[in-house]
Amino acid sequence: MNELLKALNHYYDHPVDFFREILRMDPDEWQEEVLGDLAQYSKISVRSGQGVGKTALEAGAIIWFLVCRPYSRVIATAPTMQQLYDVLWAEIAKWLDKSLVKDLLKWTKTKVYMVGDDKRWFATAKTATKPENMQGFHEDHMLIVVDEASGVADPIMEAILGTLTGKDNKLLMCGNPNRLEGVFYDSHNGDRDKFHTHKVSSMDSKRTSRENIEMLLNKYGRESDVARVRIFGDFPKGALDSLISLETVECACGCTLPEKEIETSNILHIGCDVARFGDDKTVITPRIAGKIFQFKKYSKKSTMETAGNVILMCKEYMKKYPKLKKCVIKVDDTGVGGGVTDRIREVVAEESLPYSVIPVNNGASATDEYYANLGSQIWGLLRDALEENLSHMIQGEPVTLEMPNDAEMIKQLSSRKQKITSKGKIQLESKDDMKARGLGSPDIADSVTLAFYEPNTWLY
Repeated sequence: MNELLKALNHYYDHPVDFFREILRMDPDEWQEEVLGDLAQYSKISVRSGQGVGKTALEAGAIIWFLVCRPYSRVIATAPTMQQLYDVLWAEIAKWLDKSLVKDLLKWTKTKVYMVGDDKRWFATAKTATKPENMQGFHEDHMLIVVDEASGVADPIMEAILGTLTGKDNKLLMCGNPNRLEGVFYDSHNGDRDKFHTHKVSSMDSKRTSRENIEMLLNKYGRESDVARVRIFGDFPKGALDSLISLETVECACGCTLPEKEIETSNILHIGCDVARFGDDKTVITPRIAGKIFQFKKYSKKSTMETAGNVILMCKEYMKKYPKLKKCVIKVDDTGVGGGVTDRIREVVAEESLPYSVIPVNNGASATDEYYANLGSQIWGLLRDALEENLSHMIQGEPVTLEMPNDAEMIKQLSSRKQKITSKGKIQLESKDDMKARGLGSPDIADSVTLAFYEPNTWLY
């Protein structure tokens, strides 16, 4: 026991040794520098390109802090549940399982705690959706880890900063520098004197794929915002206030999924954005697995004709891909879309077709509290998938999305703005505001996002 206490006293101020000797992790030079600062200072902010090892650093730091500080508390947060649980929390499980302290800590899906003291000595995961989620934590030894910090709204970051009142309270923020505002941006600019900051380029990391970095540089140019944010870890030259970035859409338009993945899938997804008359168009978009196929546009069609066009597309694709057993049709059900939904359901019942019809009301409440409404959430789901797809390409992993190379679609997806509400939620720009900017209705983009949307309440 005395030897263990002596070792922990050493690791208390030497996290690099803890990484090597306890976690069996060989940290990069930049990770060593960040860990050295984390041991000495209270606020650390790291901006970087993609694929450099941020998540491994965060996971190891959480384990180090828990083991080396008595009755410590760690709060880990990120903008989305996927980033927090599927990425960061899974990384903690990986390194804990390899470590020499795996018997000291118990890992669950939302908590890591010291065996025998789960009430006072633990790390917990909380999505950065409400300021109150970050309040009420006060301990002498406390670490807050903010992953993808650029995407966390200011009210939530301000609540986090307000909890750092203990004698050994620390903040570690990491992320891609994709916003020219907010606490994360300020930590590297106007508030730089309050933080110890680090910048990590993908060019300097042994973990990234040089081939894919060169491909992005050749495609977008060294001075592009894509290169600045995704590779060099620099803030963009211009504001990135679109919900979906241009580079992620263009990346998906240049990808090709293996045909086998399409041919073996058994569900066809259809997204239908309905416009009865006027300048807007009705757009019907098919998807199988991760491939968005070429959509079809119609002008001045009745609800009956639109319903017929949807049914026709379903039949054509199910005939072309015989492995398909089910078709899930998602219709923008607001306004005249309700008539399309009703008529499709009538035809499905009359012909006993293996189709499910899902009416979608974009103004309804989101199922993810990070978004102001369901329409914003649906766009956010595609945004997350596009981000992941680009990340796979950068790291040399198989891509997950393929989209048609259509200029109008690319423009609509990448030009719709977002804002953060006073409650810290993402709100998608309205169609009226888009039209006021001279962009027209995002009918293609809405159809594509509907095709990609997968509600959790389907009845098959």
